[in-house]
Amino acid sequence: MKPGKTVLIGNFAMVEGALAAGCRFFAGYPITPQNDVPEKMSVRLPQLGGRFIQMEDEIASISAVIGASFAGLKAMTSTSGPGFSLMQESLSWAACVEVPIVICDVQRTGPGSGVVSLPHQSDIIQAQYGGNGEYKVIAYAPSSCQELFDFTFDAFNDAEKWHVPVFIFSDAWLGNVRERVVIPSLEEINKKIIPRKPMPEDIGKWIPFSKKIGEKIVIPEAFPTLGYDSFPDWLPSVSHNPTGIASEESLVSFKMIEAICDKITKNEDKICRTKSYYLEDADIAIVTYGFPSRPALAAVRKAREEGIKVGLLRLLTVWPFPTKEMHELSEKVKKIIDVEMNWGQMLVWMQANLAEGTQIYLIPEISKLHDPKDILGKIKEVAA
Repeated sequence: MKPGKTVLIGNFAMVEGALAAGCRFFAGYPITPQNDVPEKMSVRLPQLGGRFIQMEDEIASISAVIGASFAGLKAMTSTSGPGFSLMQESLSWAACVEVPIVICDVQRTGPGSGVVSLPHQSDIIQAQYGGNGEYKVIAYAPSSCQELFDFTFDAFNDAEKWHVPVFIFSDAWLGNVRERVVIPSLEEINKKIIPRKPMPEDIGKWIPFSKKIGEKIVIPEAFPTLGYDSFPDWLPSVSHNPTGIASEESLVSFKMIEAICDKITKNEDKICRTKSYYLEDADIAIVTYGFPSRPALAAVRKAREEGIKVGLLRLLTVWPFPTKEMHELSEKVKKIIDVEMNWGQMLVWMQANLAEGTQIYLIPEISKLHDPKDILGKIKEVAA
């Protein structure tokens, strides 16, 4: 797109962020409220020499995206609610073989089919724990159209750097908000982008999967790409060693899980992103993420006008969970308010990282965005 200011709906901003990051393959299936995404991709990808495929369902969509990544393309899909559930088996395999892909979930109300046009942060836990086995992922929670552009760009870079599925969590309302988005110049994009690196041809020296050396997890720079002589003979969905050889030995399984989990959790300080507002002198803190960050910040500013020392910690990434920041915050303030557009999916993670004596209060909301007045009322109740 032409650099500079423009106006986009959230779903289109995400598409443009993906294309700017080098996405050249998209496979998807219609499901409300993400239908704008494949519709836009079907137009924009061919303009850039990319490929768009509408698949027969979400299982086929995620499988095609994984295949495209193995073929050397930066690839993406999007979905919502029930479609996200259908992708979980393939996402577990993607984590197992460390494939760099991006998935956008424009969340809607559940459980079941829910209400297709209403927002709900319904799939936060599922992204990390939806598939079988143990693995770690990276997940962003934007709150504006600009962040949908920026974070989707960053998601592709993270996928290439950490060799992991990366998620973008939007929702039914954020995906359809129309806002100003600043498109960076091609020069700026090229400075930030992490390109797909080609495989080495010397198979004798190359290990395609992450492994632990001493206390450090080493992630290979290149990702296995079809068409190279050094492509592994087998990309197993079962436990395997760093060279891709399947094994039924418990130690091999242990080391594989250690590598794919520790490469994320041991690098929390490099991956986790948060943003703070008014926390310097705060006695009370709100912790939130995604679209509810906006009414939460409005409530904090109103409370400040009324003399209440309250601040806000935004989780820009929800996975991996920022354990260090959460614990440090709970040592500073003794009252925390959790604002989530669900029944408290991240509450247990917040509770697990609280300093002794800190209290936490939940403000849940389902199928609609919080009203700043309700958050302000809770702030006053907690402050009393």
